[in-house]
Amino acid sequence: MICGVGYCPSDEPIHAPPKMKPEERTTKAEAALDGATPVVGGFRWLVIGGLFWVATVTYMDRFLLGVLKPTIVRDLHWNETDYANVVFCFQLAYAVGLVTVSRVIDWLGVRTGMALVVGICALAAASHSLVSTVMGFCMARFALGFGESGTWPGCIKTIGEWLPPKERALGNGLVNAGSSVGATVTPLIVPLLLSWVAWPLTFLFVAVLDVIWLCAWLLGYRSPDRQPRLGARELAYIRSEAAPPRGNVSWWQLFGHRQTWAFLLAKGLSDPVWWFFLFWVPGFLAKQYGVADASAEASAQAMALPIMVIYIMSSMGSIGGGWLSMRLIGRGWSINAARKTVMLGCALCVVPVFSVARNIGLWPSVFLIGLAGAAHLGFSANLFTVATDTVPSHVVGSVAGIGGMAAAVGAMFNAKLIGYVLDKTHSYAIPFAIASCSYLAALAILQLILPRLQPMQLEQATPAGPLLP
Repeated sequence: MICGVGYCPSDEPIHAPPKMKPEERTTKAEAALDGATPVVGGFRWLVIGGLFWVATVTYMDRFLLGVLKPTIVRDLHWNETDYANVVFCFQLAYAVGLVTVSRVIDWLGVRTGMALVVGICALAAASHSLVSTVMGFCMARFALGFGESGTWPGCIKTIGEWLPPKERALGNGLVNAGSSVGATVTPLIVPLLLSWVAWPLTFLFVAVLDVIWLCAWLLGYRSPDRQPRLGARELAYIRSEAAPPRGNVSWWQLFGHRQTWAFLLAKGLSDPVWWFFLFWVPGFLAKQYGVADASAEASAQAMALPIMVIYIMSSMGSIGGGWLSMRLIGRGWSINAARKTVMLGCALCVVPVFSVARNIGLWPSVFLIGLAGAAHLGFSANLFTVATDTVPSHVVGSVAGIGGMAAAVGAMFNAKLIGYVLDKTHSYAIPFAIASCSYLAALAILQLILPRLQPMQLEQATPAGPLLP
């Protein structure tokens, strides 16, 4: 490990410290906490960097279909409903996987669980290059959706294990920014790839990136208690708050808590908008501004800069949303007030996007969609952190999976609606109008169900009784 990236104090050797048993590391961590200084090391941010990387790669897997949509629809003679059905299959698998795979990650732990789901993603991404029918793409997207369903719950669980509460919004924002980076670099890389290979083979590129990340993860990742390169002082800082009690937690018990329902409903209303941006905006811009009928390479080149600007703006919103809530907390705001104030600002920034459907010009459209994307990721970073703030770490992956499942189900039906509306009206007015008000509705429901961010008390839950006490 390079000194300055990991924990490398001047009075200790630079080489990795000897491995210690988990109980020995806990004892040292507690001892270090007593005399801790503000400088605690930065190895935890290297782990967050690994999560940022996997978020980037998985979004390249997803977004490649959207970038290639004008070409695929033209070459394979699809209509909007055909494309919507392919998107629907991805979302269906994503929803099913979030119910099951997130639970597997809680059971296996993030190291093995993340390796499993990224391995599935690699195989599924490669399979896209072998199919040429709507049914074939539906099957390939289903496999990809099932694999990718585990990456976000796994990331949230890892953040909960590696960061103290006050840093989790920033950590979530950084990882969430990986989605924007993946969506930014994809339209830049695709024209280059298309100058060398036919468009079906571009799917192999992202499969290779999945494999590279998988190898690095298996070689380098260990849990905080078993990571030999993590210093005792930094471990103490990570563990500075008492760990929640562990035990067997049923799905019924999780659904018996308002924290689960607040996260589930807010995700179900807000995330389908992001999926709409991801899968339909490149095709919308290409059609609206006259490059949908160009060659695959020309279409990708024409859309590269506008899409890049949209997702650069989005990534800034992701990091900024997490940073701003942490800043407000540092100034003495309560966690509840800080999170929800930032989320309200983000929700208001999405409202103007309804005007994009009125053919207001390419760059005004790019700016408003980019602003809405930035607001989404800022909103999402704080919403994810609501889960880590209020849910015990050993079940946060399950709750994140439940919320993601709700988002995927909402996106499934949103995809069918968009395909139907576009084939019938040939207008994007209704989809953008829905997008403009979804975040305000999501925040209103979050506030109604969870006016204070009180922690989930599992020992007080029972499978029976009212779901929203």
